Amino acid sequence: MTDTAPLDDSAGDVLADSTSAASLQRSLARSAQIEEQLRTDPGQFRMLTGDRPTGHLHLGHYFGSLRNRVALQDLGVNTFVLIADYQVITDRDGVDLIQERVLSLVADYLATGIDPARTTIFAHSQIPALNQLMLPFLSLVTDSELRRNPTVKAEQDATGGRPMSGLMLTYPVHQAADILFCKANVVPVGKDQLPHLEQTRVIARRFDERYGRAGDRSAPVFPAPDALLSEVPHLLGTDGQKMSKSRGNTIELRMSADDTAKVLKKAVTDSERRITFDPVGRPEVSNLVQLAALTTGRDPQAIAEEIGDGGSGTLKKLVTEAVNEYFAPLRARRAELAADPAQLRRVLAEGNARAGEVAESTLAEVREAMQMVYG
Repeated sequence: MTDTAPLDDSAGDVLADSTSAASLQRSLARSAQIEEQLRTDPGQFRMLTGDRPTGHLHLGHYFGSLRNRVALQDLGVNTFVLIADYQVITDRDGVDLIQERVLSLVADYLATGIDPARTTIFAHSQIPALNQLMLPFLSLVTDSELRRNPTVKAEQDATGGRPMSGLMLTYPVHQAADILFCKANVVPVGKDQLPHLEQTRVIARRFDERYGRAGDRSAPVFPAPDALLSEVPHLLGTDGQKMSKSRGNTIELRMSADDTAKVLKKAVTDSERRITFDPVGRPEVSNLVQLAALTTGRDPQAIAEEIGDGGSGTLKKLVTEAVNEYFAPLRARRAELAADPAQLRRVLAEGNARAGEVAESTLAEVREAMQMVYG
């Protein structure tokens, strides 16, 4: 085993720089390279993505990530989808309906086209070897680095004086373990999540610098994962604010056609009768036009011009019909899946078993690199 100097805060500078224009441009350039390579050799990639089971998935999740996961799976990318149930308790006192929500996620995944034969769906809490990676990883970061992480800082600012849990403080390391346990080399993220991924890259690099494969620098244990910064449509909630499960301003995938109609009828617009597509000047109206465009495959400008002076009532009627028609097959499939929770549990159990095997293999490599194999 090789020794290194004590940790310093140099990675903090890296994390701070990750939000700079130069760093963003590098990430965008690398993401474009990955997009090209996905078309020619998707098998070289292993992708990790997932969701926290804090509520039911909605249209923002679908257009923002779910359909892209299916597309990457269908290309042949080795895909891992994490249900991050342990991460629910980072900022909550309890878990309430956790089992129901975990199974709801599985139903949503399968209904959208995620194939458990080709994609590993697993729950965080069921993979002990993954979580054990937290211990060596925590030795590779400093307290100040963690406190500079954007999510941790935002949580600290929002506590109102309430003490922050140790799990929340170490959230970035938890994410690193999620990504590195399966040696994912590509992670779909938004631009605001780049600092999280950079922290994972720092941990992977530091582990290799300190341990490598018992000192063999030619074969690092962990790859440095890259960001896949695919463009995704920006959808607001029905109240014109950021779409959020906690705000109750979403259209859930599991909703009936009638419930969807009720939600859209109350959607915020404005007082101007003529419909235009102007995301900056008229965000609420444009959000509905965008939703109609996404569910019909048409150009949003053309939709707005077609409605013209028809007003918000005509717009809402069009959006309601388009959304319900688009999601009707998915919702029918989801209803069948939700009616058979035993099957959902079997899918999750099989995914947990596969993820567990991968995690055990990775943990064995980590122990060997750290010279902690005694038998």
